[in-house]
Amino acid sequence: MGRNTRKRRSSMATKAVAASAALALGGGGLIWANFYASAHESSNSAQNQTKAAAAQVATIACPDVGQKLTNVPSGARNGVAKELALLDKQITEAYARLASTRQAQAGDAGFVQNAIVGPLKEKRAATIDRIRIDIQRVGGQFNSQLSQLAACTTQGTAPQTNAGQANGGQQQGGQQQNGGQQQGGQQQNGGQQQGGQQQGGQQQGGQQNGGQQQGGQQNGGQQQGGQQGNGGQGGNGPVAADFVDITKVQGNAQLGVGQNGLPANGNSGSRGTFTSNCGTNGNDNHNTDNVIVAPGVTNGAHHLHDYVGNQNNNAFASDQQLAAAGTSCQNQGDKSSYFWPVLRLQNGQQDFDQNKDGGGKEGNVGQILQPAQAQLKFVGNKKGNVVAMPQALRIITGDAKAFVNGNANANVNWSCTGFENKVQLKDKYPICPQGSQVVRTTNFQSCWDGKNIDSANHRTHVAFVQGDGSCANGFKAIPQLQVRLVYNVPAPKLQNGQVVNPYAVDTFPENLHKPITDHNDFINFFSANTMNQMVNCINTGKQCK
Repeated sequence: MGRNTRKRRSSMATKAVAASAALALGGGGLIWANFYASAHESSNSAQNQTKAAAAQVATIACPDVGQKLTNVPSGARNGVAKELALLDKQITEAYARLASTRQAQAGDAGFVQNAIVGPLKEKRAATIDRIRIDIQRVGGQFNSQLSQLAACTTQGTAPQTNAGQANGGQQQGGQQQNGGQQQGGQQQNGGQQQGGQQQGGQQQGGQQNGGQQQGGQQNGGQQQGGQQGNGGQGGNGPVAADFVDITKVQGNAQLGVGQNGLPANGNSGSRGTFTSNCGTNGNDNHNTDNVIVAPGVTNGAHHLHDYVGNQNNNAFASDQQLAAAGTSCQNQGDKSSYFWPVLRLQNGQQDFDQNKDGGGKEGNVGQILQPAQAQLKFVGNKKGNVVAMPQALRIITGDAKAFVNGNANANVNWSCTGFENKVQLKDKYPICPQGSQVVRTTNFQSCWDGKNIDSANHRTHVAFVQGDGSCANGFKAIPQLQVRLVYNVPAPKLQNGQVVNPYAVDTFPENLHKPITDHNDFINFFSANTMNQMVNCINTGKQCK
């Protein structure tokens, strides 16, 4: 139905289609495909409507079943965790199919629904039903409303976080860094452009992430025919709109998103600190597992983690194995596991995992950057004393899927040395001035329910302090872990609507390496003596190491 139109498509548009079709991301990706709206084709409105219907399908958005599971009996948790990991794998496969069938989508407006979304719903429904069986088999109650989460939706525009500005700071000048005019001064990720073009191509629908990119080099200078998909060395981000020159941002330096990640300590209460020096992962302890969220599942994270502290953390590690493991911490009483997604420089180079799951096969590409500093500090609570954390307590903070899920669980702080008391960014990577380093800061939940070391969704057994530092709902104040990671990163350059040599955290590919997806994980394996020492130092106002 579009033979003549395809003949008239520009050669660069054809290259863009081919590049996107060739990109089958293992974990998915928001593959923006407004390839067909060239001015030559505007007269063929019926044909263009069919093509546009396919081209505008950028991603598949699926409800996060795991976050809705708040009551899973302990006897069912391992089985449920494996089924949740299978849901992630199913989305991975669906995104790969979405990315590799663009030409078929262009000729059939129903292709995505019939060949991708419909079958995905059937697979998800069967998996959710197995979760029901796992829970009911051990006498638990299953919320039947969870069965309604099988259906996924297609999206043609970028899911937006609510953190559109740099912590309330408005960019100076009111001008998009990629050349497009912002509406109302809104920051780049959330704001539509009013006519800005990406290099070599007209944007359709005004969305930054949806812009056609014909003829531009891939970020990192390696792509000759056109910038792949959604930018970045792997074709799935980041883009220019994900970066901001920190010297041009006005804002306050309050940490956290909303009340997530607020510092628990202050000038009253328990004012001491305990610092553990566990190195910067100089021994390259990496994997793509997540023993908290996906125990027993290889590549359960779909992105690469740095590990410091405990040296035996993988998907199959038991608490007994973790307790008996070696540690990179100077204080041998700290065998805790601290882990976070790696930061990569997308400079055209590849690292050891170029052809591995969770690495290059899933869009996580570029040179892995080792932190110059990894500061692990535990602080007190400004309302009073803290109590000891139980051994094997698990805390995840932030949301690796925040770009798709929204920022309810986001906990992100990006800045530069010399600016940390001025600017903390949420949905932007900072471009730091010469001599300044990139900083990732995370303040963990520090209120504990007093009973559980984990919960079904890995969140409800702990909570963030309230604005005044108190713990709600009878929770107890525990030492707050504050992680500060510092990196030597060559400053990216913004040129003609594209970012050259960007850096980014590893992500689930459908989250496009957005900065809002940064997150951090902790499993407590301090010895009882060292934990008691920590609590005593904090409650008596001492600074201990």
